[in-house]
Amino acid sequence: MRIVFMGTPDFSVPALKAIVEAGHQVTAVVTQPDKPKGRGGAMSMSPVKEAALKHNLTVLQPQRAREEAFIEELRGYEADVIVVVAFGQLLPAEIIHMPKYGCINVHASLLPKYRGASPIQWAVIDGCEYSGVTTMKMDEGLDTGDILMVEKVKLDAKETGGSLFDRLSDVGAHLLVKTLEGLEAGNITPVKQDDSESTYVKMLHKSFGKMDFNKSAAELERLIRGLNPWPSAFTYIDGKMLKIWDADVADNISEVQTEEVKPGQVVTVGKNTFTIACGQGYLVVNEVQLEGKKRMDSGSFLRGNQLEAGVMLGE
Repeated sequence: MRIVFMGTPDFSVPALKAIVEAGHQVTAVVTQPDKPKGRGGAMSMSPVKEAALKHNLTVLQPQRAREEAFIEELRGYEADVIVVVAFGQLLPAEIIHMPKYGCINVHASLLPKYRGASPIQWAVIDGCEYSGVTTMKMDEGLDTGDILMVEKVKLDAKETGGSLFDRLSDVGAHLLVKTLEGLEAGNITPVKQDDSESTYVKMLHKSFGKMDFNKSAAELERLIRGLNPWPSAFTYIDGKMLKIWDADVADNISEVQTEEVKPGQVVTVGKNTFTIACGQGYLVVNEVQLEGKKRMDSGSFLRGNQLEAGVMLGE
């Protein structure tokens, strides 16, 4: 098939590689414009652009996909299908309905659940047993198009946003190739989404990682995993930000009198871990990162910083 591929971040790269290796003709790759990065402000290419150039593919970088000049340019590539994997811009109807097979989107959730941004992190934060990937035929709505194929993935007990990101990226690449084969063979029947079952998730911001110890330890442990590696869960100690990268949940601590502790209070300090009281249960902290320092296990942190039971965390 003649394909125009639209994508930007790391998540999109395996899908691009998969369709190239499957023998499809990628006539153009559309990605977000280069952006300044770091203190020096040097221009940085998107991961998809880097991958496209390695395969000697034509790269287009419109400021806005809705610009008429870009839409006309896109017509010239005569794609049978446009594949969209985390491109980062909304597409106008002219593009969505342009090719023979329409625009096919690879979405990292089991639609209609988790429409919108950040479905991967929210699946971990919400404690889902399963996540997965859906390929759908795009329409003008936000992740509302007809479902083409679905593949479920069971979350591990210590699944993080980062580990699920990597797993679903690979699953999505393989599912995309199967979807394109099915469309070309004419043996896929699109299924309308049940809007009554839909949920939407918001884009994550750094502030979302601020830990509220009035919540249960189970909720906070999922938050820690879901926001690993970005934007990360954090609290404060002595006015400095303390990121918490890994923790376990304890329902009770034998040496602690529950009526004497408050949420956010450090209740025990051991050799390799320390424990924080929550609204329900306790967090046993295994890995942290103090502001200005490297990420480290709690044992290393405790050897370099004095922490005593009774200390309150937070602002």
